[in-house]
Amino acid sequence: MIVRERRDDDLGRCVDALRLVHAADAYPLNWPHDPRAWLAPADAAWVAVAADGTIAGHVAVRERELCRLFVIPGEHRGRSVGRALVARARAWAAEHGHGLTLNVVDEQRSAAVAFYEATGWRFTHVTAADWTGPDGQPVQLRHYEVG
Repeated sequence: MIVRERRDDDLGRCVDALRLVHAADAYPLNWPHDPRAWLAPADAAWVAVAADGTIAGHVAVRERELCRLFVIPGEHRGRSVGRALVARARAWAAEHGHGLTLNVVDEQRSAAVAFYEATGWRFTHVTAADWTGPDGQPVQLRHYEVG
């Protein structure tokens, strides 16, 4: 597997990968009306590409926030794909003299919360999101910064 900068021609395969993640993990919580547009805006973005060319994962940085991190379910999970993507984003931020933050839906038992806390992110606070979940209920966000 290699981690490289995301190219415009990767977006279709990234949407396909995101569809798998959404079906398995409900990430994103609300499926976007235009998933390409949801993924596209970024100051920088990277993909993890498996030997067979499959997009195994994705991460972006936008306005000093780590976002759009996902690894497709199955054989690519548990192989440090997420760690490699986050490490690349953190290195990019350091190269540019930026700190990074991130927001995660407040489900303390979620794999995302466990992953971020295990990889050095420091929880700072919880806020109400300016959007609702698929059931129309308010969503709480956990905020983190690089520890």
